[in-house]
Amino acid sequence: MALNRCVDLLRRRCCSLLRRAVAPPPAPLSSASVPGFAPPLSRSSSDRTPRALDTSLFVPVAVRNDEARDGAVGAELTQPLDKGEILKVLNKFYKRKEMQKLAADQGLDARLFHQAFISFRKYILEMNILSADLHIILSDICCGAGHIDDIFPYFMRHAKQIFPMLDCMDDLRKISDLRVPANWYPEARAIQRKIVFHAGPTNSGKTYHAIQRYLEAKSGVYCGPLKLLAHEIFEKSNAAGVPCDLVTGEERTFVDPEGKQSNHVACTIEMCSVTTPYEVAVIDEIQMIRDPSRGWAWTRALMGLCAEEIHVCGEAAAINFITELMFTTGEEVEVHNYKRLTPFSISDQAVENLDNLEPGDCIVCFSKNDIYSVNRQIEIRGLECAVIYGSLPPGTKLAQAKKFNDPDDPCKILVATDAIGMGLNLSIRRIIFNSLVKPSVNEKGEKELVTISTSQALQIAGRAGRFSSVFKEGMVTTMHRDDLPVLKEILSRPVDPVETAGLHPTAEQIEMFAYHLPDATLSNLIDIFVSLSQVDGLYFVCNIDDFKFLADMIQHIPLNLRSRYPFVCTSFLKPMQCTGVLLFARQFSRDEPLTFDWVCRHIKWPLVAPKNIKDLVHLEAVHDVLDLYLWLSYRFMDMFPDANLVREIQQELDGIIQVGVRNITRLIRATEAQSPSSGSESKTPGLGPQSPSLALRRARASKSQANMKEGNRTTEHSLGSRLVQEGLLTPELLQQLRKEWSRDHNQNGNFTKGTAATANKKKKKK
Repeated sequence: MALNRCVDLLRRRCCSLLRRAVAPPPAPLSSASVPGFAPPLSRSSSDRTPRALDTSLFVPVAVRNDEARDGAVGAELTQPLDKGEILKVLNKFYKRKEMQKLAADQGLDARLFHQAFISFRKYILEMNILSADLHIILSDICCGAGHIDDIFPYFMRHAKQIFPMLDCMDDLRKISDLRVPANWYPEARAIQRKIVFHAGPTNSGKTYHAIQRYLEAKSGVYCGPLKLLAHEIFEKSNAAGVPCDLVTGEERTFVDPEGKQSNHVACTIEMCSVTTPYEVAVIDEIQMIRDPSRGWAWTRALMGLCAEEIHVCGEAAAINFITELMFTTGEEVEVHNYKRLTPFSISDQAVENLDNLEPGDCIVCFSKNDIYSVNRQIEIRGLECAVIYGSLPPGTKLAQAKKFNDPDDPCKILVATDAIGMGLNLSIRRIIFNSLVKPSVNEKGEKELVTISTSQALQIAGRAGRFSSVFKEGMVTTMHRDDLPVLKEILSRPVDPVETAGLHPTAEQIEMFAYHLPDATLSNLIDIFVSLSQVDGLYFVCNIDDFKFLADMIQHIPLNLRSRYPFVCTSFLKPMQCTGVLLFARQFSRDEPLTFDWVCRHIKWPLVAPKNIKDLVHLEAVHDVLDLYLWLSYRFMDMFPDANLVREIQQELDGIIQVGVRNITRLIRATEAQSPSSGSESKTPGLGPQSPSLALRRARASKSQANMKEGNRTTEHSLGSRLVQEGLLTPELLQQLRKEWSRDHNQNGNFTKGTAATANKKKKKK
């Protein structure tokens, strides 16, 4: 008996030494688990409580089920484990509230605790040989010589293996701390900048005055929201004798024949350099700093540009916010207010009928379907019209604008989307809103139809009667009578003040995250970053759904983070563009250059002029794919070596698209001929069968039916006038239909009377 006792004590001593040598340090117990324990006093952390983390974003990492390095030492020192008993012990451990509370103190909430336990239990039950320390602990508990709580250190060791972020949570929170973005730009903070705000409505000369200072400076940078605007400043600057380069995502144009950079540069705002010193910088359309998707680019430019003078141009609604934002950098804002140079008024009458169009009219639609439909109806009336919408190449837009502006061209009507709101100089007399609702993406990344804001309405309406055009006074109205009071109400409201600025995680921040979480996908890294991020009340994190979509789409392609990141920053999200991203990334991962011949083979070059609307849409998509190639060619010059050749065929493709747009009515007719069941609504490609204007018309029709008193209008008048207004019928055809309907009605009436008389005779016989 004494011998057995000595052997037992020796075994326990060996186990104790072995546990002390290889076991992780036990988790600190809470004061509640130690009787009489009084924790030391500490400062309250309520003022620095981190943001609640969405732990559903934590994806468990697979743990390799390698055999224990120390072999079966645990089984030799104790005895083989009974899996049934082990399962009972583990389930008891899971149910203990004290263990759950200790786990929560270590960063494991209920969700993570459950996931970690499932993985831990599976690991123990499926492993043939466990590590010696864990084997001995489990054996002691089964024999009654240990306590269930002794499992906790080993459980936490396993939890940190499958959730590696638990060990570096403090570091991750520091990396994702976005509360002081001004500190991200030490070069800008090292100089005292002068901030000048040029505030005013459209066509007030605010940008003109800023550009004049830009041209006078020894060096300068212009940052605009569109390629067309950057191109316009590029041309104006060089025409004024000030050498200026052009930098956009897809283009680099240097005026110096040897490629030496000029002192002035016009660029899209995402492409501006925050390390190059300038004398003057111009940031256009500063109110877009609150844009849910692109606002971060304006924040970056405003905070980071190294210029002695920063001239920002935009709506007066942004003055107070920009002043407050600059207060955080210790810089004062000098405000220059401007008034509109030419007046514009709201008409008291809607157009109602396309027969009432006049030279200089611009009909604004918010969907391609409406663009195609209105264009067809106008040309049925023998009028020529120009067409401008967002997905057209820049060259085609400029060609259509030139056609509309040319006083010798018979084209006097323009049909366009809100793409005319910026970047194009147009000679418009009257803006006509075909609809007041447009597709939009909210802060959650959800697409919805919303009524245009006051800011958007003013931006579009302000294109009428511009100072440099032949029309010195502008007018704005609607196509439909019911929309006119709504438009007046929208334009009478003050513009919503800018209250927040967008932020976006930088490539360096994501790279640091990946260092701590090497097994996480890029999409998951972004999710965790946003969940952990802390922002000041002046900022918000921009929508990143597009970024995540592309990251998930190419996740299966073997690329390192530095190579993967540019592919998901492209923002090319149409079906063919996504296919292009996928093809380019796959070819890139094989370390095979994407040559000109390879590109031509995949886009089936050469391409021919479109025969219908579907062909035109396809050509526009191919143009965007070539844009994608050029965008990537400036990030990976060795892998995309033929940028010049691709740009040449892109210019040729632009010309082909211009031919298609000039013949757009013929394309629409060809499309309708291929779709005979299209009905009154054209089923040409666009945003879908129910365009915003159609949705609004349906809502308006329902409202009218609910409020219309019986007998107030005849069905014939309502339907007939509406068909004529929409160009689906001419007055002559309507008159002919009335005659045929009247004749058929009389015949049906006689037939009905005869049928009724026959029925009465049969009843009498019965």
